[in-house]
Amino acid sequence: MHRVRFAPSPTGYLHIGSARTFIFNWLFARHHGGTMILRIDDTDLERNTEESLNSIYDGLKWLGLEWDEFYRQSDRGELHARIANRIFERGMAYRDFTPASMDLEDKDKVREGPWLFHPGMRELSAEESDRRAAAGEPFVLRFRVPRDPERAVTFQDAVYGEQSKSTADIEDFALLRSNGAPTYHMASCADDIDLRITDIIRGQDHLSNTYKHVLIFEAAGAAPPRFAHLPLLVAPDGAKLSKRKHGPVVSVLTYRDAGFLPGAYINFLCLLGWSPKNDREVMTLAELKDAFTLAGVNRSNAVVNFTEEEPFDPKAVWLNAEHIRLLAIPELAGAMHPFLTSAGLYADFDQVLRVAPLVRERIKLLREAATVADFFFLDKLPPYDPAELIPQKGDALLARSVLERAHQVLETAEFNHDGLEAALRRASEELKIKTGQMFQPVRVAACGRKVAPPLFETLAVLGRDTCLRRIEEAIRKLQEVY
Repeated sequence: MHRVRFAPSPTGYLHIGSARTFIFNWLFARHHGGTMILRIDDTDLERNTEESLNSIYDGLKWLGLEWDEFYRQSDRGELHARIANRIFERGMAYRDFTPASMDLEDKDKVREGPWLFHPGMRELSAEESDRRAAAGEPFVLRFRVPRDPERAVTFQDAVYGEQSKSTADIEDFALLRSNGAPTYHMASCADDIDLRITDIIRGQDHLSNTYKHVLIFEAAGAAPPRFAHLPLLVAPDGAKLSKRKHGPVVSVLTYRDAGFLPGAYINFLCLLGWSPKNDREVMTLAELKDAFTLAGVNRSNAVVNFTEEEPFDPKAVWLNAEHIRLLAIPELAGAMHPFLTSAGLYADFDQVLRVAPLVRERIKLLREAATVADFFFLDKLPPYDPAELIPQKGDALLARSVLERAHQVLETAEFNHDGLEAALRRASEELKIKTGQMFQPVRVAACGRKVAPPLFETLAVLGRDTCLRRIEEAIRKLQEVY
């Protein structure tokens, strides 16, 4: 049974790279019929915030991918200490009583080469170590990394292949801080052991930590899980995507608020560093789940293309438009509705259901529905230039004639696509004008713009009373100006 975990720290909003890590873990678990675990790694009490935690929950909730088990690392301190002490009792860790003021940066200034350990601390006798601890002297519990130059930590990575590092190049890293709190390394490995994690799928920036983690697993008497490190997501200039440098563009909630569909966003993130190997791009969640394997993960970093003017990757926007077109009308209406209401439009849901098929081909982001379809939900149209009512190769007099005749025929026409088309085409023949000269004034009068969804469907959705009222208003505009 495969057991994987996503373990975010609540020190900031849900990052696009973290979201991709969660998605890859979820797809891996579901593909193999395994278990997906959400574990909040909240042992960094100084940096944790409730706002960040809520942002993580909100982002994951929006993605709509459920997990099977949930844990908070802060509830598991006793476990972390117990496993750390087990390693200490086996002689694979030692107490370091070096004053806290002498940090690693200071030590690097007084010796050549990388810092590995504090002189004298590894060699303390058990009796001396126990005596000083019993006297209340603060200490850090450090892992006793083997100093055998012939020994290396080696593991097989599912993406990057065999990885190896000499223990001579690994410092004696801390397991427990001087206040007894676990470090990231200790807490993470202890939880992975206790939760029986079989596969750790995380970002490539964690690869260097894995050597230490393998040592911890082995010292605790546990077999290390399998590892897969994902390529990083980088900005167009090659820099790693950073919350500090790139701001909201790397936040999952920015995409949600802009009107991306969760399925389209998942599809986009999957294609950053992974490929189904058959050139498919538009994929549903079910298709992604069936196709996902770690063998499809690339080694090279994936670029997220954006600029200050265009904050969203064009491929993400294209995929979103494709997914919008895949939605059933009730689903699309449900997705559009909150964006319409948040734009201040009174959007009756039955009306949204009628409007959705008219705008499905015209929007790429859900928030665009409020711009493209606002006139469907307004009692009174915003001001527009009466000159737009004048058809090509026509004048204000022709525009008035068209609108007056349109008003007459729409009073009795069947208010559906076929009835409206037949009535307006007959009217254009009677006036001896081209259909375009007939349709443009009617379209502008009804919608307040030249560019709008298909005319006859639009008129049918607006309804007879609204269309007649707006045509009357357009005629008054022409009379006042011309």
